[in-house]
Amino acid sequence: MTTLTHDPAHTAPAGRPQHAPGSRLAGPRLGGTAWLVWRQHRAAFWTLIALTLLCVAVMVLLRGQVVDHLDAHPQKSGGLPPDFEKYTVRLFSFGGYLGYVPLLTGVLLGAPLIAGDLESGTAKLVTSQSVSRLRWLTTKLALPAALITLSTAVLAAVFNWWWSPVKARSDTLEWTSGAFFDVTGVMPVAYALMTFAVGVAAGMLLRRTLVSMVVTLGIVVAIGVVWDRFRLDLGNLVSVSTDKGVGPGAARPKLPAGAVQQGEGTYFLTSSGARLDWTTCLDKIDNDRAHTACLEAKHVIGWSIDYLPISQMHTMQWLGAGIMLAVAAAIVTFIIVWGRKRLL
Repeated sequence: MTTLTHDPAHTAPAGRPQHAPGSRLAGPRLGGTAWLVWRQHRAAFWTLIALTLLCVAVMVLLRGQVVDHLDAHPQKSGGLPPDFEKYTVRLFSFGGYLGYVPLLTGVLLGAPLIAGDLESGTAKLVTSQSVSRLRWLTTKLALPAALITLSTAVLAAVFNWWWSPVKARSDTLEWTSGAFFDVTGVMPVAYALMTFAVGVAAGMLLRRTLVSMVVTLGIVVAIGVVWDRFRLDLGNLVSVSTDKGVGPGAARPKLPAGAVQQGEGTYFLTSSGARLDWTTCLDKIDNDRAHTACLEAKHVIGWSIDYLPISQMHTMQWLGAGIMLAVAAAIVTFIIVWGRKRLL
């Protein structure tokens, strides 16, 4: 007479909980610590996946409307139709909404990740078993980070696909804006991973979920302000000039398609190559003869404009992403080193 209470052929793999026949896992077929992390945060993970799919569906629909409108109103000049404003507003607005993704990943995913376990005692329970702190920490970080990377990469690719038909046609949809620069290419992935790491670190140090979320919110907002201030410093300014005078009939320099003017505006160019502010001789603007004499006395020969060409966009994004990923890596290193010694 056998003493077996179950069929060995149906024994669950090592590291994975056994389930009754016909039961279902609420998520991917994971095992061990990964299964536990998924179970703990499955609501947030499924919400992230669902929102990503919803945003993708909306962008695909709106992109189709843009293409249909451009096909129905072709422009010989290569510009945009006169009645295209509602489509540019949608693009700019949606890009602005996607710009909140790093904030949400830091506050809603990063901050509660470890703080919640420390506050509830789950961390102490898990690490008192056969699971090491290092394994628990790396799994807690790796699974959400993988989902964040996948979702932000998909959103960035689809948004860029939506924007691509009008990318170099519009003077109002400046690629240097955060609504486009921060949500395309590699930038959203790096930005979201950095804010996620910031949130996790805050939660580990503060050990309270709500406090960690509030502090993470403040830090991420501060990062955004600094980033908006220094983002364009990653590029190299290019100048375009004229030497045909600055009178009423003199044309100003024409910028290439997709270029974004920088600086305080248009400068006066002198014969020596120096540049003067456009307010030079402004006090004599009411007298044409005196104004012209003033400009001639300063040897003004034309206009000069600084701009950033759209060709620098990808290089600037990779530089910015590299900085953010380096910061994220440093924070993750701190989390692991600190967590292994002082977590509990």
